[in-house]
Amino acid sequence: MSSEERVTRRELMTVAGAAGIGTLATAAHAGAAPTGAVPPSSASTGVQYSLVFVNDSTNRGDACVYQTDPQLGVPNAMSLAWFSKTAFPTTTVVFTWTIDYSFTWAETGELVPGVLYVASQTWAADLTKLNTVDFDMQDGAFTFSNERSEPPAGSLVIHESQNIPLNKASVGIGMSGAGTFAVQAQPSLNLTFTPHPKYWITFGNYTAGEVLDIQTLTNPVEIAFPANVYSMTAILNQQNQWLVEPTSRYNMEILRKRRQQVRSAR
Repeated sequence: MSSEERVTRRELMTVAGAAGIGTLATAAHAGAAPTGAVPPSSASTGVQYSLVFVNDSTNRGDACVYQTDPQLGVPNAMSLAWFSKTAFPTTTVVFTWTIDYSFTWAETGELVPGVLYVASQTWAADLTKLNTVDFDMQDGAFTFSNERSEPPAGSLVIHESQNIPLNKASVGIGMSGAGTFAVQAQPSLNLTFTPHPKYWITFGNYTAGEVLDIQTLTNPVEIAFPANVYSMTAILNQQNQWLVEPTSRYNMEILRKRRQQVRSAR
């Protein structure tokens, strides 16, 4: 690579900063420059992760981020549309989160794909402390109570009381303030969630909190974060194929294209 073509760290930071703090990337359209990747920030309870979605397809739709976990430990738990944002062609949307867990419940009726899981209570939780909670019906209303620390460490436990009616409510866990997994609540069951989440994105018609049937999703792609990488970019092209790469690499590619355009225009 020649000295003219080389994109320096100073150039990347200069172009990134001009676009505004807090944005991670921008679409590669009309010679647009990438915005700056926000460095991993130590939030009060965790590192910030980000996923940049670039809609280079010809379709308007909803970018939906969700989680799967084959080893979650709770039979019949269902994935929820964790985040969802509408994106027109040539636009970019950004999802950010920290690995902060929570307990959630919602009055869903029967929990089936398409049902909207709107949490009625969300209690912060931790895998090593405050990892256990009771779910009960008191005076005709559902509620969490008695949050505490119990073994096993590394799991989130919900004790369902004998008062829970069938097919009325669902319970689950969330991350960064939004539900990720839910299961139908039943009387006298102990649910032990042991999360090892995998992150996915898909594109179509989705609403945040929607119960997903992950076997029927169209063209999802897994978002795997390499070691010491906290921001990834997922590009959906005009052939409806995905390209997933670290946001820093995506930004560097856009900068190189922009420099080539400038040289060609001379």
